[in-house]
Amino acid sequence: MKLIVGLGNPGEEYKNTRHNAGFMAVDYLRGELGSESDFSDFKFDKKANAEISSGLIKGEKVLLVKPQTFMNSSGQAVQQLVNFFKLDSKQDLLVVYDDLDLPLGEIRTSGTSAGGHNGMQSIMNMLGTEDTKRIRIGIQGKPREEIEDTAYYVLQNFTKGEKKKITDSLIEVEPFTATFLEIDHQKTEG
Repeated sequence: MKLIVGLGNPGEEYKNTRHNAGFMAVDYLRGELGSESDFSDFKFDKKANAEISSGLIKGEKVLLVKPQTFMNSSGQAVQQLVNFFKLDSKQDLLVVYDDLDLPLGEIRTSGTSAGGHNGMQSIMNMLGTEDTKRIRIGIQGKPREEIEDTAYYVLQNFTKGEKKKITDSLIEVEPFTATFLEIDHQKTEG
């Protein structure tokens, strides 16, 4: 079994905020991975405190997860799922989240620290490891030195132009996900 966890905040008021780039990515992946397997609609799982969509890819169950714990407590939901399914957090878990230190729409897969991201730090603390596969999505829409209050900035909605750039960049998440799932990226292309 594999878990792909997108980080964000629950609730309609946060839907289009910069901090919800991880939620946007798993929503996108649900549609794209559909060519490999039909993924269920997201449904709330009370035990995990997360919205979960499931599907089979090459005979292996894959869960797309959106923790509903709010960003700073994301590790609670992730730990619950990792423990329940007895997963290896280094091999069976992929976390997708926003990164304020990357230019808008840039995608990176490297890194072992949380880099100041409270959601990723929560996951690392709960799992007791920094060695988790990850995809970071750049949300920096203006020079970093012009962002006075980072907590306020990440909770603001994307501008129309920023939202388009983020949406367009999500296609770059797909090849990294295909590698994680060990599927042929070409098969997921339309």
